[in-house]
Amino acid sequence: MRSNGFRNLFVGLTMLAAVGLATALTPNRKMADQGPVVDLEAIIPGQFGEWRKQETLDALVLSPQVESLMGKIYNQLLTRNYINNKGHRIMLSIAYGGTQNTVMQVHRPEMCYPAQGFAVGAVTKDVIDIGGNKLPVMKLVATQGQRVEPIMYWVMIGESAVRGGLDQSLARVKYGLTRTIPYGILIRVSTISANETQSYEVEEDFVRAMLGAMPAQARRVLTGAG
Repeated sequence: MRSNGFRNLFVGLTMLAAVGLATALTPNRKMADQGPVVDLEAIIPGQFGEWRKQETLDALVLSPQVESLMGKIYNQLLTRNYINNKGHRIMLSIAYGGTQNTVMQVHRPEMCYPAQGFAVGAVTKDVIDIGGNKLPVMKLVATQGQRVEPIMYWVMIGESAVRGGLDQSLARVKYGLTRTIPYGILIRVSTISANETQSYEVEEDFVRAMLGAMPAQARRVLTGAG
C-alpha cells in the first residue's frame, strides 16, 4: 500500500510539473503588439519605376467559405492590380494576420486556389536576389478553363521569410521558444498568361521594383531584410 502511495504521489507531481512546464512555455507575447503597426495600404506604393496601380481589379474571386476563413485568419488584406509601360499586368495580394499558431496560419495559394476550382501544378522553390539578399519564393501555375495564372509568393512568419508548411512550422517553433506569437504575412504576385517563363520574369522584376521603392523599415516587414 505504501508503494502504491509513493507511486501515486510521483505520478501526481509529474503531472503537475508537466502542466507547469507547458504553461511556462506557452507563447503569450504577441509580436504584432511589440513593434510599429503594420499598415499595408500605407507601406505599399501605388506607383514605382514603370509600374502604376490600376483601379479596376482582375483578381481571384473567393467562395463564401474561403472568404469566411480568410476573414478569421487575416486582419488586413490588400489587393491591387498594376500595369507597366509595356502593358504587362500584375495582380498583387498581401494578407496580414497578427496571430500565427497551429490554428491560425496563412492560407497558401496551393491550398486556396483548389478551393476555388483551380487545378494547381507542381509547386517549386526559387530565390530572388533583392539587393544582395536572397528572398525565398514559391512558384506554381493555377488553371481554370482558359485562365492560366502563374503565381509567385512568399510567407513572412515574424521577421523570417519562409517557404512551405514545414518552414512555417519551424519558424513558429523558433518564436515559441521565446514565448512569442509571431505575425504572418502572405505576399502573392501573379499574372494571367500561358507564357510561364515570361510571367515569372515580369513578376520578379515587379517584386524588385516594389521592394526597391519602399523605405528600409517597410521592406524589412515584407522580407526580413532592410
